[in-house]
Amino acid sequence: MDKGKRENNHLRPWQQKLHQVIFEADTPAGKLFDITLLIFIFLSLVLVMAESMPPVNAKYGDLLRTLEWIVTGVFCIEYVLRIICVKHPWKYIFSFFGLVDILAILPSFLGLFYVSSHYLSAIRSLRLLRVFRVFKLNSFIRESNTILITLRRSQRKIFIFLFFVLLINIILGSVIYAIENEVNPGFYSIPQSIYWAIVTLSTVGYGDVAPVTTAGKFVASIIMIIGYSIIAVPTGLITADFIRPKRNEEITTQTCPSCSKQGHDADATFCKFCGHHL
Repeated sequence: MDKGKRENNHLRPWQQKLHQVIFEADTPAGKLFDITLLIFIFLSLVLVMAESMPPVNAKYGDLLRTLEWIVTGVFCIEYVLRIICVKHPWKYIFSFFGLVDILAILPSFLGLFYVSSHYLSAIRSLRLLRVFRVFKLNSFIRESNTILITLRRSQRKIFIFLFFVLLINIILGSVIYAIENEVNPGFYSIPQSIYWAIVTLSTVGYGDVAPVTTAGKFVASIIMIIGYSIIAVPTGLITADFIRPKRNEEITTQTCPSCSKQGHDADATFCKFCGHHL
């Protein structure tokens, strides 16, 4: 027996079976589990939206909250089951979907202390990303992986670009404050002026504050022009990585029981991230 298979035996048979049902959609049981989960996610979103409507909440508030706690209980049980059927629970907990799963549960409990915070349960909509895996939409899975890979490749460039934009806003915000603060009450501090510069640079332009001096309008014009010009920069950075040649491979729904990573090739025997036997 090879090393990978010996490592896989650290999971008991019932854990391996549970892992196959919960983390994979290649079997009827696995697909049924995921479809049921998607139904509960849709239900939870409908409940949160309905509860935010005053007439509906006034009439059916107690029923909606009861159903919401039932859904939350199902998600809690599912989360615990996911933890106990992986070899390294912490790797799942801090994975992307692991964080999404815990964020889907927390708002309901936070609502016990901060009433409006339970509306953040809409975060559960992120869990619908699993729909691509459930229905074996391999092309969508492949393209979503392409997006993630592209963002990883571009993260340093994007960080430097955002840092540069931040410096521009600090400088221009300070300049507009120096020009306008004595004649315009809207620019009463440098932080407020920086906020105005960010709003103007992003071309949002709320219009609640505007320069009144000629010099201030000149600076505002420069900020607007810069705002239009920098929109193309992050687009170009990401597009440059998108056009790199990529392999056209079939992706399966297999999830590594050791590192909880997805996106394995159809003919993969071992995890391409940690080397564990699939």
